[in-house]
Amino acid sequence: MTVHRSRLHRSARRRAFRSERRAPQRPSVVQRMISRLAADQGDVPGWVLITLMTAGIVVALWAVASEQIVQSCENAMAPFLGGSL
Repeated sequence: MTVHRSRLHRSARRRAFRSERRAPQRPSVVQRMISRLAADQGDVPGWVLITLMTAGIVVALWAVASEQIVQSCENAMAPFLGGSL
């Protein structure tokens, strides 16, 4: 019986040694997705700035050249509407 116990003891040591030698496990796909979603904060100030600047450019162009913009739209749509504008 002592032989049996010593073999068990040795095999347990070997398994423990093998598990220590293994490379660290990669995180699962779900764990990686959760960590990416938690780290994603976005760039809100940048998008707000782009939106406000675009709106400002549109308003400035409309204030300066509203008649020309309306006329060019009417000229572009006239062939499709039969000149009824």
